[in-house]
Amino acid sequence: MSDRIALIEAGGTKFIVGVGDASRQIHARTRIDTTRPEETIPAAIDWLRAQGGDYAAVGIASFGPLDLDRASPKWGHITRTTKPHWSDADIAGPFARAFGCPVAIDTDVNGAALAEWEWGAGQGTNSTLYLTVGTGVGGGAVVGGRLIHGLSHPEMGHIRMPRHPDDRGFAGHCSFHGDCLEGLAAGPSIIARWGASLSDLPADHIGHDIIAWHLAQAVQTFQAILDPARIILGGGVMGTPGLLDRVRIRASEAGAGYFAGDPSRVITSPALGSDVGLLGALALALRAAG
Repeated sequence: MSDRIALIEAGGTKFIVGVGDASRQIHARTRIDTTRPEETIPAAIDWLRAQGGDYAAVGIASFGPLDLDRASPKWGHITRTTKPHWSDADIAGPFARAFGCPVAIDTDVNGAALAEWEWGAGQGTNSTLYLTVGTGVGGGAVVGGRLIHGLSHPEMGHIRMPRHPDDRGFAGHCSFHGDCLEGLAAGPSIIARWGASLSDLPADHIGHDIIAWHLAQAVQTFQAILDPARIILGGGVMGTPGLLDRVRIRASEAGAGYFAGDPSRVITSPALGSDVGLLGALALALRAAG
């Protein structure tokens, strides 16, 4: 039996498709633009077949929302998404039919949370929360070695938010909820306010404090609900110089000494770098393959 794992990091802009194994080696990878399901998914399958086509499992870490109820006829489908053409798209089914092996699918952030807990910044903890802040905001959490699921998966980017005193005139940029966390802190919301990404704004621009303040309020909310040992903040917006330290300071102020743990240790950056998406798919697949 093959020990190779097919890996898919399914993003709204691109699919990164790879071949890995249980030793965490990624032997090959490619990029496929995310156009339409009937174009992108067959292209990913064709590339995987060209690598040999014999896999022990397939791991898919995908943008969502996703139907993750194994009893549902729409398991493995994207549900209602703002990505054109992808609502109700079957992501898992085509790979299962193509390769006849176990297929694991979860959100990209759940995959990242699991990988960081297994091998990265959350390693050795009982609980890790991963929050990505980029084009959107999403989060996943591992508690006691298990990813958190409910009827579906967490939508941490859509929690309701208090408003920074100097940001109350902005309506928010989420097409579903307006001024939820994603609507206030994601990259498009920053550009909608100030006409530039956070990293391109001057160092003394108030936008840096506003975004750090909103993220700190989210951190306080997640601490109150889960009290995770690690809160890992990733994504493109978090690449802004100094933002992580600002969030730590603001989170410490917001927590007022109530929560356990030193924010400088609890709140941290990812450790797995640009491979976190494929490693998230690998972590999911390894569990599916037993």
